[in-house]
Amino acid sequence: MQDDNVILVIDDEEAVREAVTDILDLEGWPVLTAESGEVGIDLYRTHQAEVALVILDLSMPGLSGQETLVQLQAVNPEVKVLLSSGYSEVEVSGRFARLGVAGFLQKPYNALRLIKTVQQHLTKD
Repeated sequence: MQDDNVILVIDDEEAVREAVTDILDLEGWPVLTAESGEVGIDLYRTHQAEVALVILDLSMPGLSGQETLVQLQAVNPEVKVLLSSGYSEVEVSGRFARLGVAGFLQKPYNALRLIKTVQQHLTKD
């Protein structure tokens, strides 16, 4: 992969991964997907130089979103992670503020919200 604006989507729901991939593809962003935290961490290790943003589901079986976040930050403390959850932003902010996440995307979200949020975080340094 040559592009340095790859977005890694880690979500256990196949329908979510497919929808997010389709939306981001239409915007011209290359996407990698992982169905679990373990797979996501492996993909991030392999493609770290290209991955500009990780969209991480908080509620996953096996390795939780929080555990996945901690391991991603162990690989690269500067990793940009956008948490995605059905929980409210207030609930999530309280739990994850100290973990240094880039932002939050509350589920369910529509295509426009996804695109705007990703654009916002890709342009931040």
